[in-house]
Amino acid sequence: MNIALIGPSGVGKGTHVANLSARYGLRHAATGDLFRSNLRDRTPLGVLARKYMEAGALVPDDVVDSMIEAWADSLAYEDGFLLDGFPRTTCQADFLDDLFNRLGRRLDAVVYLRVSDDAVVSRLSGRLICRECQTPFHTRFNPPQVAGICDCCGRPLYHRPDDSPEMVLRRLHVFHRLTGPLLERYAQEGKLVIVSGDGTVSDVRSRLVDALDAVSVGRSQFVGREEFAKLVAPMEPASRPPAVGTDLVLLGGPGSGKGTQAELLASKLGLPHISTGDLFRENLRRETELGKMARAFMDRGELVPDDLTDHMVEDRLGRPDIREGFILDGYPRTLAQAVALEEILSRLGRRITGALNIDVPDSTIVARLSARLICRSCQAPFHLHFHPPKKPGVCDHCGGELFRRSDDNPATIRTRLATFHRQAAPLIHYYRECGVYRVIAGDDAVEAVSSRCIYAAKELAPRQALASPTARA
Repeated sequence: MNIALIGPSGVGKGTHVANLSARYGLRHAATGDLFRSNLRDRTPLGVLARKYMEAGALVPDDVVDSMIEAWADSLAYEDGFLLDGFPRTTCQADFLDDLFNRLGRRLDAVVYLRVSDDAVVSRLSGRLICRECQTPFHTRFNPPQVAGICDCCGRPLYHRPDDSPEMVLRRLHVFHRLTGPLLERYAQEGKLVIVSGDGTVSDVRSRLVDALDAVSVGRSQFVGREEFAKLVAPMEPASRPPAVGTDLVLLGGPGSGKGTQAELLASKLGLPHISTGDLFRENLRRETELGKMARAFMDRGELVPDDLTDHMVEDRLGRPDIREGFILDGYPRTLAQAVALEEILSRLGRRITGALNIDVPDSTIVARLSARLICRSCQAPFHLHFHPPKKPGVCDHCGGELFRRSDDNPATIRTRLATFHRQAAPLIHYYRECGVYRVIAGDDAVEAVSSRCIYAAKELAPRQALASPTARA
């Protein structure tokens, strides 16, 4: 039996997985635990993830997918799965389908542990976490034997700053945005089981056991698409405000050159270039509140959640220098982030005017990235053929050492490209439906690609932006 147990943080998944795994003889995996164990054991994937974190960069989704895949490959065929908190998105569901098909398995049920948002806020306000082993406790539902001390390792417990009501509500908003389409998908496939997470731990455990018993004997009452639609309040489509500036996002796979094109486009149009990688590092370096929260996740060996990235982008787009527009590079990467960006801009009275996709064949990207060099100090990119440093092995900007990333090998690059294409397909459809999507042929000289980007940006720009004195031809 292969089961996925999903629900937002605070519904009690972690409280029940050990019992369920033992009861049904299932192998249990939580993405957070897998991530921490790979870091701790210094596996090749853990070393790679640590390099991203040490560079002040977000760990790419394909690294986490690869950790799930490596764990699944290590199990015997007769072992059943209990996945805790995975998948969270339709892209991860696609990955899981591909993985199960390769392994000759099938996902028997997706169990959604459902708790009201108010209850989640109340629960997380009393959550305590061990600083050493990350074991969760609760001041009311699961208090430690000695106040403030972990029962498992004897180290201090603390209340996470991201468990404040404001941050919990923000995370829940992101969760529902991500998970709504996922639940609808599994309802349509006849695999969705909804279990109430309200009541005592014993009550919830009994409901979960009943649900898995039914799945194991083929008598489960799956929630159909029509029934699911009644349980979820429909989201009202947001009205799009008028365009007030040249607000552009650049899309493209790793190695497509979108960072280079973003800088050139920003220079030509006189607009700020906002790279989410730079934004993330800036918050860490300046030790902003958002940076401190992100650092806390990284120090615990956890992935930085989407809502913190959304919050960093919103903070940056609220600054006065974006009045005439901006060039956003590295965000959004997913449909959920595109919706988040739309909400952010709507609050600012703006909207995206163009989404330019730098399209480069996968074979070209593999060849490009295999010869890429990165500065250890300032992260500036170079290339052995297209953009070599003036002095071999030395950064032109800061004099730092240049190195080739361990994930810039053909096999890893193809894995990253597969993840990119899974995430990009719904994102492209979204911007095409908005009427702002343009494909830019990127397999050409930098100057030729830049000319195409500028032409597309000016074609999509609102009239008042074209007349702006800050824009340069």
